[in-house]
Amino acid sequence: MNATVTRKTVAFTRNAVNVFFHILTRCNLNCRHCYINPAQHGTQILDIDTIRTWLSVFVSDNRPVNLILLGGEPTLHPDLAPAIKMARRLGYASITVDTNGYLFHNFLDRVTPADIDYLSFSLDGPTAEINDPIRGNGSFAACTAGIGQAVDRGFAASLIYTVSAANINQLEQMPPLLADLGISRFFIQVLGIRGPGADGPDALTQVSRSRWNRVVPPVAEAVARSGITVTYPKVFLEPGEPFKCAGNVAGNYFIFPNGRVYRCPLCEDYPIHALSFENNRLIEQPAINETDLFRLDIPEGCVMNKLVQPGNLAYGADGTPLYRIACCLLKEEIQVCDSPSA
Repeated sequence: MNATVTRKTVAFTRNAVNVFFHILTRCNLNCRHCYINPAQHGTQILDIDTIRTWLSVFVSDNRPVNLILLGGEPTLHPDLAPAIKMARRLGYASITVDTNGYLFHNFLDRVTPADIDYLSFSLDGPTAEINDPIRGNGSFAACTAGIGQAVDRGFAASLIYTVSAANINQLEQMPPLLADLGISRFFIQVLGIRGPGADGPDALTQVSRSRWNRVVPPVAEAVARSGITVTYPKVFLEPGEPFKCAGNVAGNYFIFPNGRVYRCPLCEDYPIHALSFENNRLIEQPAINETDLFRLDIPEGCVMNKLVQPGNLAYGADGTPLYRIACCLLKEEIQVCDSPSA
């Protein structure tokens, strides 16, 4: 058998729904790239009855619905385990919990691998020396310990690495660590310029197109060759590659405790959400909101990228963009499959 590397752009589809549910905004860490903005997202901790009601809105008999539970730090919510079991009973096709690895409230004692498809851990460096200045002192040790506990109990563990100028040089050191930790899926994420710290003195910066293309795809392939599926954002479209906005095609919903429901994560710093929960009913918001912006066709590609984080754009002498930015939700996936020998 020979190993074959397969690469694909994961196309948007109308047949699936992805629900990104922030059940609280509280967190025990203060990461430099945190996108949570309490002024826009609220400080509430949703009660279990509200969680049940809002979850039930997105359940469909006609198409699969995937749930990603987030915070803040979701394991700080005392009813996270009941919420997960409830979502499974409601019929969610997959359930993922994004965590920083501290795993509060004896979380692993209250759920089983049958309840959760993936525990997704956030780590931004192969060592504490790289990770901790970004995520907080002691966070590397706590996260890797949490991964070890989860894997030992049979949970499938994925890992998210948010690339910035502060840690892109160390991305190539991740493959052996991922293998040692027993990671099943690896997500390389692009830094989003949003949240309270986006313009602060300790703000992280995005990397250039050339640096991204030089580092990320080769590391993704190296990880995939170890048997771990890798997903990373497309970010930069190839010449002639058409731009598509997930907001016009796919069913993605980013829910916050104050009831705001966005269709695009780049919009989350602004009160331009397409939907909101009002008296536990999902209501469309009046114009102008993010839905109106999704319809705009501009030479740069993603209109929200142009508006909120234009630092990754470049122009020729005539003012024409040198390339287009993809929708932030457009992903590349790499995995290695065994194929019969010739």
